[in-house]
Amino acid sequence: MSSADLPPLREVIARYGLNASKALGQNFLFDAQLLARIARIPGDLTGQPVLEIGPGPGGLTRALLAAGANVTAIERDRRCIPALAELSTAYPGKLHVIEGDALEIDAAALFDTAPHIVSNLPYNVGTALLVRWLSAEWRPWWQTLTLMFQREVADRIVAKANDDAYGRLAVLSQWRSTARIAMPVHRSAFTPPPKVMSAVVHIVPADGPDRVDLAVLERLTAAAFGQRRKMLRQSLKGVPGAIDALDAIDIDVTRRAETVPVESFVALARALSPSRPA
Repeated sequence: MSSADLPPLREVIARYGLNASKALGQNFLFDAQLLARIARIPGDLTGQPVLEIGPGPGGLTRALLAAGANVTAIERDRRCIPALAELSTAYPGKLHVIEGDALEIDAAALFDTAPHIVSNLPYNVGTALLVRWLSAEWRPWWQTLTLMFQREVADRIVAKANDDAYGRLAVLSQWRSTARIAMPVHRSAFTPPPKVMSAVVHIVPADGPDRVDLAVLERLTAAAFGQRRKMLRQSLKGVPGAIDALDAIDIDVTRRAETVPVESFVALARALSPSRPA
């Protein structure tokens, strides 16, 4: 079978009985034009390594392969493996499928060169995987992230100070990366349609700020946003040195976490970890 002979995705799903599993957070996309648009977001993928998590029956996988990518796909649902095997046959040497749980696999060890990660992530593991990738050694083992999330989560990733969605995830996503919503995706595009809207987020890593320790930044944001309606002098009083550091870098202790921009959290973390590497 060649790529030109591939049957429609709906036919593949019917043949293998691949009804989306609610337990696995599956919602399938069939629109080939939409999937091709997602595959174009990272840029030219010709010959590029790509990691896809949760390919399911292979809708996005088809688009990535058609874009010229070399795809490594991790799929937990063994029902989908035969459908993905058809794609491997149609694109010889271009698709490597690993059956397993992405939360338990050392994905970085699968690649000799940094991959793009492009996925319609299962909703029940998406945020956990994102946090893991953003907490990686920096610069990270991946080139870019192009990920489908529930719109609420996407908004939290790209939010700015004073936005309702602004919080720890925004700081983690933006303190040494750029994050943007690349495209919204209506719920009707999925089968079955989820109850919520979705969006594709594109994240590109940047150089980490000097002398800022991730563990310190995480401790600060956990304390600050854990009591987000309280003033910083109250929410950060349990973090040694934080109140003095606020004064030293001229951040008003009466402010609340939701009003403090990412760069100010970075400055505060730097003040508390002056001898730490980035």
